[in-house]
Amino acid sequence: MYDILIQGGTLVDGSGTPARRADVGIRGGRIAAIGELSGPARETIDATDRIVCPGFVDVHTHYDAQVFWDRTLSPSLYHGVTTIVGGNCGFSIAPLSPSAGEYLMRMLARVEGMPLASLREGVPWSWSSFGEYLDLLEGQLAVNAGFMVGHSAIRRVVMGERAVGHAATESELEAMKDLLRRSLAEGGLGFSSTRSAAHNDADGQPVPSRHATLEELYALCRTTGEFPGTSLEMLPGTSTFSEEDKEILTNMSLAAQRALNWNLLAPRSDMPEVTINQLGASDYAAERGAVVLALTVPQEIGGRVNLHSAFAFDALPRWAKVMQLPIEARMQALADPSVRAELRRGAEEQGAGPLKALTRWAQVRVAETFEEKNAPLRGRTLGEIARERSADPFDVLLDLALSEGLRTSFASPTEGQTDAESWRLRAESWKDARTIVGASDAGAHLDMLDTFAFTTQLLGRGVREMKLISVEEAVRQLTEVPARFYGLRERGRLAEGFHADVVVFDVERIAKGPTYTRADLPTGAPRLYADAVGVDHVLVNGEVIVRGGVETGARPGTILRSGRDTETVPLSAWARVAGGPKETA
Repeated sequence: MYDILIQGGTLVDGSGTPARRADVGIRGGRIAAIGELSGPARETIDATDRIVCPGFVDVHTHYDAQVFWDRTLSPSLYHGVTTIVGGNCGFSIAPLSPSAGEYLMRMLARVEGMPLASLREGVPWSWSSFGEYLDLLEGQLAVNAGFMVGHSAIRRVVMGERAVGHAATESELEAMKDLLRRSLAEGGLGFSSTRSAAHNDADGQPVPSRHATLEELYALCRTTGEFPGTSLEMLPGTSTFSEEDKEILTNMSLAAQRALNWNLLAPRSDMPEVTINQLGASDYAAERGAVVLALTVPQEIGGRVNLHSAFAFDALPRWAKVMQLPIEARMQALADPSVRAELRRGAEEQGAGPLKALTRWAQVRVAETFEEKNAPLRGRTLGEIARERSADPFDVLLDLALSEGLRTSFASPTEGQTDAESWRLRAESWKDARTIVGASDAGAHLDMLDTFAFTTQLLGRGVREMKLISVEEAVRQLTEVPARFYGLRERGRLAEGFHADVVVFDVERIAKGPTYTRADLPTGAPRLYADAVGVDHVLVNGEVIVRGGVETGARPGTILRSGRDTETVPLSAWARVAGGPKETA
C-alpha cells in the first residue's frame, strides 16, 4: 500500500528531460514508484491536467530568525519551496554568546531589514553552539532547512567588540577556525561571508566580516574544506566586480576545494556590460580550477520603501540622523521645511550612489496606501500627483507619508528592467551554466522586497506568459541545479528512492499574486506578502504541507546537516553534476 498516490499528472522530474504522463507512489517518505500505478493508498491526489515535479530549493534565504515565530516559513511553502538554505552573507545567528546576541540582533535589523522589536520578541536567543540552534528547530518546521555558518557571527563571538575595526590576532584567528570547525561538525552547511560595501551594522560601521584580512578569509575557507558536504557563499566587495573581486572568489573556492555562489546577478538592458563582467568571474575561476556561480533573478527587482522603517532612506547622505529618530519625532522633523531642505540637498549629492534611482522623486510610484482617502493614489507616480496639486514630487512623498503615519509604501523606478531586451538577457542567465536561479532573500527586507516568490515568477511569467524557457528547464533550474550545488542527498529530482519532496501545480495558472502588506510579525510589525496562484499541493518528505492551496499543519521538514544530509561535490565533478561553468563542461 502507498501512503500517497499522485495519479493522472504530467511528470517533470527535475532532470530537464521531456515531460511525460506518469503516476507517483510514495511510501515511508520516499518515492516508491513512478509509472502507470494503481492499487490501494491511504491518500490519492488527483493531478489530472497538472504538473508533478520535485519541490523547489531556495538557496538564498534569511529565515534564520523567522523559524522561531513562523514554523511554516511563509510564504515560501505556498510557492512550492520545500528546502531552504539560511545563514547567508555571513549573517547567521549561531553560534552565539551572551554579548554577541544584542549586536547581531541590531545588525540584522539594519542590514537585512528585520524589525528589531520582532527580533527581540520572537527569537529566544537561548543557544550557544551551532548545534544547539539546529536542535531547537529539529522536528519543528514544515520544510527542510539547512544553515550556513556566518563569518560575522563567528567573528563577533570570538573577538567581541574588536570584531569591528580590528584585524584578528593569531590567537583570535585560531579560535575562529576552531569555532567554525565545531559549527560545521554540528551540521553547518558551509561558510558564508560578505565584503559588500552595502553591508553596515546598526552603528553604520562595516559588518564584522568586512574587517577581516584576506588571510583570515582564506583560512576559514580552508577550514570549511575539512568537512564533507560543505559549500561557500559570498558577497563581493563591489557589485560590478573588480579584478580583485574575481581573484578573491576564486581563491576562496580553491582554498576550500568547494564551489562558491555569490549574490546577485540582475541582468538589465541599460547595463549589459555589467552582466558580462560579473559572469566573467566564473570564467576567471574556471581557468584556475575553481567553481564560482552567480545567483540570478527571474523577475524585475523594484524594491518598496517607506519612511516608517526608513530602510534605504537612511543610507542617503544627510538622512541618517532624521531616520533614526522615534516615529513621532521623525514625523515632526519631516514636516519642518528646514529639515526638508537639508534632506533634499542630501538626496542630490553624488554620494547617494546606487540609491540615486530612489531619489528620482517624480518617477517613484505609490505602491500601497493605508488610509481610504489615499486609495486613488495607488499605482500613480509622485510626478503625476504633483502636477495635479501644483506641488513638488518630494513634498508629495513626505506629505503623503505623514498622512499615514509614515506607513505609505513607495516603489522605486524599474526602468532598464521591464523592456523586452532585459527579459531576453534575464532568460539567457537562467539557462547559463554559470548561474543558479534564486536570490530570493526570503525572510529579509520584510517591508521592501517580494522576491520571495521567485519560483512562481519564473514559472508564471518566464514559462507561461513570456515563453522564454521550457517548463522542464525551469523546473530543473529550481530543483536539481541548486540541490546538486549543495550536494543534497537524494533531493532535487523525482526518482525512485529519493525523498518525496513534491509540488503539484497548474502550469496554466501558476503565478505570484498581488503584493500586499500583512502585519503578522511579532509585535504586529508589517511585512510584504504575496499569495501563490495555481500551486495545488506541496509535499515534504512524503507528507502534505499544502493541500488545495491551504497549509495543513504538518511539520515534516528535516533540519539538514552537512555530511549527513549532504555530500561533497568535488570541483572536478561539478561539470557532470549541474553543468558547471562553460569552460569546464
